[in-house]
Amino acid sequence: MPPELLIKIDVPISVVKSIYLMPSLMHRLECLMLSSQLRQEINYHTPNFHIASSLILEAITTLRCCESFSMERLELLGDSVLKYAVSCHLFLKYPNKHEGQLSSRRSGAVCNSTLHKLGIDCKLQEYIQDSPFDPRRWTAPGQKSVRPPVPCKCGVDTLQVPLDPKFQTESSAVKVGKPCDAGHRWMGSKTVSDCVESVIGAYYVSGGLIAALHVMKWFGINAELDHSLISEAITSASLRSYIPKEDEVKGLESKLGYVFSVKFLLQEAMTHASVQEQGVTYCYQRLEFLGDSVLDLLITWHLYQSHKDVDPGELTDLRSASVNNDNFAQVAVKQNLYSHLLHCSTFLQSQITEYINSFHEPVQGTKAPKALGDLVESIAGALLIDTKFNLDDVWRIFKPLLSPIATPEKLELPPLRELVELCDSIGVFVKDKCSKKGEMVHAQLWVQLDNELLSGEGCDKNKKAAKGKAASSLLKKLQNRGIVYTRGGSKRRKLDTDRVADLSSRGSENEDLSGQTKPKKQKMEGQGSRDSSRDPSPANYPNHAPPVIESISMKKGGPRTALYDLCKKVQWPMPTFDTTETKSRFANSTSSFCCLFPLQTLLYMQR
Repeated sequence: MPPELLIKIDVPISVVKSIYLMPSLMHRLECLMLSSQLRQEINYHTPNFHIASSLILEAITTLRCCESFSMERLELLGDSVLKYAVSCHLFLKYPNKHEGQLSSRRSGAVCNSTLHKLGIDCKLQEYIQDSPFDPRRWTAPGQKSVRPPVPCKCGVDTLQVPLDPKFQTESSAVKVGKPCDAGHRWMGSKTVSDCVESVIGAYYVSGGLIAALHVMKWFGINAELDHSLISEAITSASLRSYIPKEDEVKGLESKLGYVFSVKFLLQEAMTHASVQEQGVTYCYQRLEFLGDSVLDLLITWHLYQSHKDVDPGELTDLRSASVNNDNFAQVAVKQNLYSHLLHCSTFLQSQITEYINSFHEPVQGTKAPKALGDLVESIAGALLIDTKFNLDDVWRIFKPLLSPIATPEKLELPPLRELVELCDSIGVFVKDKCSKKGEMVHAQLWVQLDNELLSGEGCDKNKKAAKGKAASSLLKKLQNRGIVYTRGGSKRRKLDTDRVADLSSRGSENEDLSGQTKPKKQKMEGQGSRDSSRDPSPANYPNHAPPVIESISMKKGGPRTALYDLCKKVQWPMPTFDTTETKSRFANSTSSFCCLFPLQTLLYMQR
């Protein structure tokens, strides 16, 4: 434009720079208003309860948005809250059903397909934020975008998309999360089910179990805790025949630091199913079903509060390390609870003896008897009933028994998981082969280094255990060559200096801009051709220097976020990823289909 046509406006440059933030500010305000609208839909009000719009926004934001927050942590907590509420409801409602029947009903109530359907019925998909915000495509109300249009190809003329099978697909060709100009976007079914759990978790954080139960009721989940049923369960236990075993009961009560008001609950928690062969009509299995969900919730809530800066993936690992049969079996031995287990099985006794001896003389492959872990869970279930479902009292009693609880600094991964993460960090693949020889499974794992092929072998009764032993063997061989995996708060991987020098000889084609080795299996393609102004060569940058990337966070979603930030900073087209999906043959697997949903329109805009 000729200079004579320009008009000088006396606006400070700081004001002009602030204007560039307007699209992002308006987008965040719109998201917070959507969160507030969802809060009004749920409509839970009590005098001392308030849930922030920012917390609800966190519960409806996926990792795909590349924000500094996401639903992952709340989803982990909500999963435990949902499991606990449903378990308590089933335990109280069906006092005559055994543990297997209760577990089957619970699985059906909390599975992803059920939660997906409930979320769709409540139109939760319209609130979910599932794509990164692009300021260049933002337009003020009544304005048209100057960017190339994204035409709608789904054949729907209205904003609302019918819940029709033709708008559901398992094809990997659809672009999940990217809306068209009509406001339609594809969304994974598991995203909806995860969001149901994260919203439950958000209400639990703000208002405890009562608020979480209300939002479950809003979703249509039948998980009410009827106080009359609680009283009935306590009364029924108090009327059961109690065989006096003062030494056993008092000894266990002294170790727990709690005196039961209904002694039969503790006796039931101590009784193994093998005693039923002698005519006893009860065992600990129902209490174990209840206690499993109690400890799951209490430990998850403790980890959620204690490690607020830990990424969701590591928080999941902490829970997995704390809530499992092996850990509970160790508690039973260390606290000497195992001596109070009442059973009539010589085989179980031999297993317990072998396991206890392994604490003094470690023997590879010694497994914890499931009965020991079940004993700890059943005691937790008995405590919950005796305290009239007071979770605070149960945690006060159990926290000293469970200590020390896993921390990020002392977290140990299973051997196979550790091997996979180590190999991912150095850019090599793990190949495996399993074969069955009689009743045993033989597993072999291979890792190809620069000039050497390493292998590990393992043999056990099942595939998972055999691969774990093979991974342990392979990890030792890698460690002898200076390739070490370390896991701390930052989850960094370390290689010794010789190995780093060795890897650097592969050439820059296997390294990213931060100097870290890229996995060879990932493919990335740009969108269309680039002009010279966007060429990443050093000649196109000031002082002939390429863009500087800060250290990349290796937490879940970190590398992708860093890549998006780089593309925005240097005005490159946003990248696309070419991925291959491997479908599971199991019906209840985590693979999900995609549905076409509309973006939610604010009520004030509709008016």
